[in-house]
Parts: sequence; structure tokens; C-alpha cells
Amino acid sequence: MNLKQIRTEKGITLVQLHEMTVIPKRTIEDIQRRGDCVVSNAIKLADALGVTLDELCRDRTDVTE
Repeated sequence: MNLKQIRTEKGITLVQLHEMTVIPKRTIEDIQRRGDCVVSNAIKLADALGVTLDELCRDRTDVTE
């Protein structure tokens, strides 16, 4: 999951992301650390960050050219 990288690239703090998604800060921290989450939270995060689920969830090394 590319959550932390996308969040920091967009200049969004953990607190701001929490406020945008209403996902508890601890849950967002856990998602960043573990790299996985339930689909409903992934959708909220992707929408708040303005990215697709694919961009948020797919490991960038998984993409073949």
C-alpha cells in the first residue's frame, strides 16, 4: 500500500487525513505500517487523496510494462 508515500507527496498530515475520512488516526497509522486494510477504508482513503484504488493499493513493483 502506498498510503504514506501518497499522503506525504500531497502534503497531507495524518490528522488532516483522519478529518477527511473519519477513519481513526490509529487505524491510519496501522494501515501505513501493515500495508493492508478493509476495502471500505481503502475507498475512503483513495477518495480523500484523489487517487484510484489501484494507485493506492498496488505495489508499484507489481506493474509490468
